[in-house]
Amino acid sequence: MRGARGGAVARAVRGGLSRRRVQTIVIGLVLLASTGACVLALGLVVDSNAPFDSAFAAQNGAHAVVTVDAGKATRAELAATAHVAGVTQAAGPFGEVTITPGVPGPPGYTGRVAAPPMTLAGRASPGGPVDRLILQQGRWAQRPGEIVLSSSYQHGLSLGAQITAGGAPGTPRLTVVGVADSIDQSADGWVTPGQIAALRAPGTPATAQLLYRFADAGTAAAVRAGIAAVSAALPAGAVTSTQSYLQVRAQVSSGIAPIVPFVVAFACLGLVMSVLIVINVITGAVVAGYRRIGILKSIGFTPGQVVAAYTGQVLAPAVAGCLGGVLLGNVLAVPVLGRTATVYGVGTLRVPVWVDVAVPVAMGALVGISALLPSLRAGRLNAVQAIATGRAPRTGRGYAAHRALGKLPLPRPVTIGLAAPFARPGRTAVTLTAIVLGAAAVTFAAGLSASLTRVAGGLSRAQADPIQVGLPGGGAITRAGKPQPSAAAQQRAVEAVLRAQPGTLHYTVETTVQARVTGIPQQVPVTAFRGNAAWIGYAMISGHWYRAPGQVDVPTGFLTVTGKAVGDTITLTAGHTQIPVRIVGEVFDTSNRGLEMFTSWQTLARSGLPLIPATYDVGLRPGTDPAAYARALSTLGPGYSVSINTNEAFFVTLIGLIGMLVLLLAIVAGLGVLNTVVLHTRERVHDLGIFKAIGMTPRQTIAMVVCWVAGTGLLAGVIAVPAGVALHRYVLPVMARAAGTGLPASYLTVYHPAELVLLALAGTVIATAGALLPASWAARARTATALRAE
Repeated sequence: MRGARGGAVARAVRGGLSRRRVQTIVIGLVLLASTGACVLALGLVVDSNAPFDSAFAAQNGAHAVVTVDAGKATRAELAATAHVAGVTQAAGPFGEVTITPGVPGPPGYTGRVAAPPMTLAGRASPGGPVDRLILQQGRWAQRPGEIVLSSSYQHGLSLGAQITAGGAPGTPRLTVVGVADSIDQSADGWVTPGQIAALRAPGTPATAQLLYRFADAGTAAAVRAGIAAVSAALPAGAVTSTQSYLQVRAQVSSGIAPIVPFVVAFACLGLVMSVLIVINVITGAVVAGYRRIGILKSIGFTPGQVVAAYTGQVLAPAVAGCLGGVLLGNVLAVPVLGRTATVYGVGTLRVPVWVDVAVPVAMGALVGISALLPSLRAGRLNAVQAIATGRAPRTGRGYAAHRALGKLPLPRPVTIGLAAPFARPGRTAVTLTAIVLGAAAVTFAAGLSASLTRVAGGLSRAQADPIQVGLPGGGAITRAGKPQPSAAAQQRAVEAVLRAQPGTLHYTVETTVQARVTGIPQQVPVTAFRGNAAWIGYAMISGHWYRAPGQVDVPTGFLTVTGKAVGDTITLTAGHTQIPVRIVGEVFDTSNRGLEMFTSWQTLARSGLPLIPATYDVGLRPGTDPAAYARALSTLGPGYSVSINTNEAFFVTLIGLIGMLVLLLAIVAGLGVLNTVVLHTRERVHDLGIFKAIGMTPRQTIAMVVCWVAGTGLLAGVIAVPAGVALHRYVLPVMARAAGTGLPASYLTVYHPAELVLLALAGTVIATAGALLPASWAARARTATALRAE
């Protein structure tokens, strides 16, 4: 008997699934999109919160990178440090050398340009007990003349590019064969161990790199104690430099921290929307089946069988949707987390396993509860009550709205559609909330993308200062045994070429010196500009750009560390001269964690230091192509560097992530609308038949069905615009504070009135898109079929 009952329930489940295919597909798709959005959002929140720690554990990173003078310690002494008390693992020694690389210039530039100094380590393979490298592209170096670059030191170099090692005998060439990540940022590149000696400049002492993990490394003091123990085991003076993983983590965390607030905002929107729509879909599916529940009870189904049958009809597509959503969320997370990991050099990021388990379990529990409660209520009803409850909404509900809207000068199908939501106020409220959240996400994303575009332009200064020309170094570098021209001759040569270019709008020269500043323990870079530099592109948060000698501009980080404010006076020490300066402006800049100063050439000239121009900043006339302009500067010859300022990859990652999350949320909201319209259509299928019988055309049917949710969508859009704007004005400053900077007012004021009007229509667009499919189905339904369907 029990088996017969179970078979009857199974047949009821299969029959319900086949009979209500649209409902089954909707449930599966809603759970697919909702679970995928939750997996993606929660995975991003977790990985954005501590990407370094996750990657550090995965790659078994080194707590300390120690560089030693290989001439002051034997290999046996270096190997013995692996057994020092407190050291749990060690790797190395790896030969180390620093080169001055020459890299290909911009397209059309025939010479080579100098890149920043590069530290290379000799490693036979990317693996090992400590600091396991992640090969992102290409392969590992296998022979002399090959190099694997760190992803944090690519400078536009791709596989196959050649680098010259300046200073090494014969200026050897290295071909890029791979790109790898080191969680410790232990080197800028890696070559075969036998290549190190050939890259070392004559007279330079041999150095080696050792990597250590300590039993206790949770604090800076513990890491220092571990390094001190290693240093004590080596001859005096053998250790030349050290690096703690905590320094790298602080740098990485300060960079990725801004991503967390907006991901959390999207995650909250997605979670709330998913919960509402899942409850609405599941409850509506069970309520829509009340009439069939009455029929099942009339043929002998017990309350328990009814509950099992309808819970099973809901859980079957829900489980499939949850499992598919886990796969979807992971697939969508791969490119986003991959770009984030590459930007910050934190190795490989992936959605944590516990997220893949917790999200579908939570969604499954939500679905089960949502299906069980109305199923239990239906199971307690007798057959007559269930059949009566399963019909269209209660008599009289929404009639007042029909009468009021019927007086408007609108086509009757439109007024019938606009009045329909009042028949199911609870379902309409849930649908309205879901559309509000989806439209608010669109508004928020539009503003955030516009603001981040301005932020990216402000940090890179790519619009105002697209071209930078670096000077060889004022006679310090030789070429073919001949000294470079003097600094003055170099400047005359550069300025002559710049004046000859028709695309040159203006230019200024800059140099940077290190200075001591009251209240900051380390030296601070002070950049001085010669001539008018107000055009150079630094956005002002408060105050103004310097206008006279003795005035300086500083970023937010500087003000935070020193406790100063715009208008205060501070003393900087350059060389042996103290120079009092007045802070006249707070600029938007995050370089060196905001610890820098900008001033005029005359201000630094008071120090008596020889100020050697280092870089020309060039502004271009409107319509000038920066790449073509850079190619035209090839007449400068070897030694000069020409670079084009572009927006950082980080912002490309953020804007792409925003678009992906908004798309997911819009799809979830649209599926919620689709479900609502499907339920309305099934409940009013008899009414549709009557409308068709008295002459309603397919176009009028589509208009009526779309209007069922169009009014709700319009109202949702009107509510969503101020909500999205408010969210934008809250989240963006939080992101800025996480990055340790303030924001110029113009970065927040990004919405235009016409844009806000269009964004207010986002709710209508989402509602219409979700309603089109069931509207088309209703328009195609035959009159007789609709009349029999009741």
